[in-house]
Amino acid sequence: TAPDDIINEVKKSNLRGRGGAGFPTGTKWGFIPKQSPKPKYVVCNADESEPGTFKDRDLMRYTPHLLIEGMVIAGHAIGANVGYIYIRGEYTREAKLLDEAINEAYAKGYLGNDVLGTGFKFDLTVHRGAGAYICGEETGLLNSLEGKRGEPRVKPPFPAQAGAFGGPTIVNNVETLCAVPFIMRKGGEWFAKFGKFEKSGGTRLFCVSGHVKKPGLYELPAGAITIRELIYDYCGGILDDKPLKAVIPGGSSAPVLTASEIDVALDIEPMMKAKTMLGSAGIMVVAEGFDVVKLIRRITKFYAHESCGQCTPCREGCRWMEEILGRIMDGKGKRQDTDMLLSIADNINGKTLCALGDAAAGPVISFVTKFKPDFEAKMPAGGTHA
Repeated sequence: TAPDDIINEVKKSNLRGRGGAGFPTGTKWGFIPKQSPKPKYVVCNADESEPGTFKDRDLMRYTPHLLIEGMVIAGHAIGANVGYIYIRGEYTREAKLLDEAINEAYAKGYLGNDVLGTGFKFDLTVHRGAGAYICGEETGLLNSLEGKRGEPRVKPPFPAQAGAFGGPTIVNNVETLCAVPFIMRKGGEWFAKFGKFEKSGGTRLFCVSGHVKKPGLYELPAGAITIRELIYDYCGGILDDKPLKAVIPGGSSAPVLTASEIDVALDIEPMMKAKTMLGSAGIMVVAEGFDVVKLIRRITKFYAHESCGQCTPCREGCRWMEEILGRIMDGKGKRQDTDMLLSIADNINGKTLCALGDAAAGPVISFVTKFKPDFEAKMPAGGTHA
C-alpha cells in the first residue's frame, strides 16, 4: 500500500489519539513533510503514567506484535526508518516482553533492512523511562529519549516539524498504534462505523477502577454507552451497593463528575460538553462515604511532586494547593481556603508550557466547586478568618 493511501485510510477511520488529547491520527501523520533532509521517526508513547490508566500495559503484555505491526505501518506511511517505544520505567515485565517480541520480529523479517522483502527498512528499539509523569507529555518524552532533562519544549515547532533528534516525528499512544493494523486489514470505513459520533471511530479501552464490583478493562465502541451504563450494566454497580458519590472519567487529570452528571456518553465531545474530558479513559468510581477531600489532596500531591519545575505557576501553585488541602485535612482550614484554592488553580490554568498545569488545576476547581460542603465540614466550627 502506498504511504499516502495508508494516511488516507487512517483519516477515513476517524481514529483519534488514545493517550488523552484525542487528536485525529491521520491528520497528525499528514503533518509530516514528504521530503526532509533529516531522518523521520515514529515514537510510541508507552509511558502510561496517568493515575487510573492501565490499558497500554495489557496491550504490550498480551499483544506486543500488534504494536510492532502498527509502528511498522506508521513508519512506512510517513517515510520513517526508525522507531522507538518509550516505555514507563516501572513496566519492567512489559519492556522485557517487547524486547522478546522485537527479536522475534527481526528473526521473521518483519523488522530490519528489508521488511518482508519490500525493500523498506525499519528498526525498532525499546527505551525505558525512569518513572517521571512529565515524560508522558510528548516533548518531555522526546527530551528524555535524547538523554536530556525530561521537561516539555516550547511549541512551535511541533514534533511533526522538529521532534526526535531534530527530525520530523509522530508520537502516538500504544492503543492508537494497535488500532492501525485492523484499519489496514478491514478498512477505514469499517473502523469508523464502530463510533457512535461522527468524529470518533473504533472501539475504546475503558479502565475502570475504584468502588465497583467488577473493576477492569472494558472494550466498547466509542460513544456507544454512558458512564452510568458502564458502571451499572458492565461493572456490576457500586461495591457493597452503596450510593455513588463521584466519578473521575478520564484519569486523575479530568474534572470530577457528581452522581447526577453521569448520563453522558463515553466519547470526547460529549465529555467536553459536560465540562470534563475522556482523556485516557481511566474511569475512577467513588462511593458515598469516601473522603473526597482526601482524594483531591492525594491527586494534588501527585501533581506537585511530578511538576518538572519549569513553569512558575505550576511549580509554585501545585505546592501551594497541596499545602492548603493538607491544612484542611488536618482540621486547620480557614473559611477563605476554598476561594484561595480556586484562585491559585485559575492562576495555573492555561498559563503553563504543557498540560500538567491544567491537569492539576482542573480537578481542584471541580472538587472545590462541586463538593464545597465536604471541605467546609473539615474546618473548625464557625471557621477562622485569620
